[in-house]
Amino acid sequence: MAALDSLSLFTGLGLSEQKARETLKNQTLSAQLREAATQAQQTLGSTIDKATGTLLYGLASRLRDTRRLSFLVSYIASKKIHTEPQLSAALEYVRSHPLDPIDAADFEQECGVGVTVTPEQIEEAVEAAINKHRPQLLVERYHFNMGLLMGEARAVLKWADGKMIKNEVDMQVLHLLGPKMEADLEKKPKVAKARLEETDRRRAKDVIENGETADQTLSLMEQLHGEALKFHKPGENYKTPGYVMTPHTMNLLKQHLEITGGQVRTRFPPEPNGILHIGHAKAINFNFGYAKANNGICFLRFDDTNPEKEEAKFFTAIYDMVAWLGYTPYRVTYASDYFDQLYAWAVELIRRGLAYVCHQRGEELKGHNPLPSPWRDRPMEESLLLFEAMRKGKFSEGEATLRMKLVMEDGKMDPVAYRVKYTPHHRTGDKWCIYPTYDYTHCLCDSIEHITHSLCTKEFQARRSSYFWLCNALDVYCPVQWEYGRLNLHYAVVSKRKILQLVATGAVRDWDDPRLFTLTALRRRGFPPEGINNFCARVGVTVAQTTMEPHLLEACVRDVLNDTAPRAMAVLESLRVIITNFPSAKSLDIQVPNFPGDETKGFHQVPFAPIVFIERTDFKEEPEPGFKRLAWGQPVGLRHTGYVIELQRVVKGPSGCIENLEVTCRRADAGEKPKAFIHWVSQPLTCEVRLYERLFQHKNPEDPTEVPGGFLSDLNPASLRVVEAALVDCSVALAKPFNKFQFERLGYFSVDPDSHQGKLVFNRTVTLKEDPGKV
Repeated sequence: MAALDSLSLFTGLGLSEQKARETLKNQTLSAQLREAATQAQQTLGSTIDKATGTLLYGLASRLRDTRRLSFLVSYIASKKIHTEPQLSAALEYVRSHPLDPIDAADFEQECGVGVTVTPEQIEEAVEAAINKHRPQLLVERYHFNMGLLMGEARAVLKWADGKMIKNEVDMQVLHLLGPKMEADLEKKPKVAKARLEETDRRRAKDVIENGETADQTLSLMEQLHGEALKFHKPGENYKTPGYVMTPHTMNLLKQHLEITGGQVRTRFPPEPNGILHIGHAKAINFNFGYAKANNGICFLRFDDTNPEKEEAKFFTAIYDMVAWLGYTPYRVTYASDYFDQLYAWAVELIRRGLAYVCHQRGEELKGHNPLPSPWRDRPMEESLLLFEAMRKGKFSEGEATLRMKLVMEDGKMDPVAYRVKYTPHHRTGDKWCIYPTYDYTHCLCDSIEHITHSLCTKEFQARRSSYFWLCNALDVYCPVQWEYGRLNLHYAVVSKRKILQLVATGAVRDWDDPRLFTLTALRRRGFPPEGINNFCARVGVTVAQTTMEPHLLEACVRDVLNDTAPRAMAVLESLRVIITNFPSAKSLDIQVPNFPGDETKGFHQVPFAPIVFIERTDFKEEPEPGFKRLAWGQPVGLRHTGYVIELQRVVKGPSGCIENLEVTCRRADAGEKPKAFIHWVSQPLTCEVRLYERLFQHKNPEDPTEVPGGFLSDLNPASLRVVEAALVDCSVALAKPFNKFQFERLGYFSVDPDSHQGKLVFNRTVTLKEDPGKV
């Protein structure tokens, strides 16, 4: 009967029967709408008209602070608030002024109460907008963006009714253009649409579609600065949709501002149980970048609450990678810094009846619908004694946990706050045998450090309610959690467990194998940090999860290396060439520009002697049509020398394999210009060169529909080719690990740490151009 009464009440407000039934399914909304309608009827003493009913529905569905319901209903019922713009302004006002009492005069001024917009004013505003765009309107007719006219009229008449403005625009446009003709009904030409979309791209940050990025227009700092992300200002946490307030909130925020001075504070909180990967690069750029762009600070906080999996090498590697990407933490902290405070708060939670000691085993808590704990309602005093016993080591692992009394968004009930682990901690030793969980630790560490913006990936959205609940349950400062989309790459696996499997099976050498997408691996391969940061900027700060193509990352790397990697010459598969008429009794010194496009960046010197080495593929006895390099009757130039060589004799061994070539040389300006100039080396260094390709053959190696045999069955057998006797010009002789070069016509290469005295090892970072086969 109550449901029927509510259905009748809601349809009486102007809702369709379907909309009314949908509203009844939402208990919170239906209760608030029922209360609003009841109060409005008492004020009006009569039935509610549809316009008022629409506003009441908008109020009930959007109001977060239910204390203000009666206040706002009185304004709607009395027609002091009678348009949607006024309601929106009123809702924003009460959200940004949570303290009592509300200044009625200020409220009415900010919400346009008492302001009357006449039809004549609307007519004049629309007429002015049409006159401004009249020439374009006459050309484009009904293909013109009419929303622009309505927007300009609304800007002049803030409190005007939107429907009245639209009706006036329709009427005046009809008067100007007359009825629509057949051409007006055709779709807008695609060329015009493309031009409009291009304009939109210039005004907005990168658009990501199908793993591709649009042309980059905004730097990461521009994307993260100020109002670009629509984040709350420090101290205005309560203005964030969904933020939960308590009677203590405003006082806690006041204390927070006194401590921080209104400064933006973020944190990057990795677990020290593995190496950072390309997805973490986005998190580092977002957290450190947002703080930097807004003159704030960022903490590097190690979430070291699981001593079983933490190793010293991971702490060092994580810090090194943050620094490598160009960021300096304001302070390096550890969750373990706060273990004493976290324990004290856990005791307080029990005292407040919000946590209890439970004896359900881990396997009993798994699955979608685990049984409720039979110990949920045990006396507070009993839980206090048992929690103290947990701390003193009187329970074995898995025998007891401390659980919080709440239900999370994903339906998970009473998440665990503490568990027993008899593993010494790398910082606290044997002091503790109970350790806090992520769900308990994360928000409280954010609170202790007075973080303003707790930025995390989308999968943590299900923990937002527990984040707010726990801070409010303890009456401590509550930051705001903001989620963003993860960054993934095709042809890659990044999970710690699967990388360990790759290492264990010998598929890769270690965490820093250049075929992986860990940050240490990318550094070893030669990826410059600027290229990775630029890639993160191109991806943009997106809410949706994005899976990008590796070639987009490689393109960003090429852009950086093209400007920063000095040129050298190297020959991977060498062919010996003897110049029989060499123009000097001894070798010549050739000056080679470090950057041929900008000779102001200096030169290096290489020897040019009667014996040179060229790529075996740069010569063919029987060339196919279009082959432009060395062949019978087809001379080539040697880069940077000013000389052209011409074939005179091919010397072959007993097996018929070409052993060397004999050629003559002439000055390049002494005859016809050759079709091509090739690279070469003379008196070279013998080096090892490692050529890398994708580690996996399919885009999604972890997808069982794409790779039924599992990711280990998808390994590319040609992912690494080692050239043990590559020849490189002597200009690189003093190169150090991670020094980068462009080997002309071959690609970008980086010195590997395996290099030692007398033997340089180079990793190919990327080819000079994107492989068209990689799509």
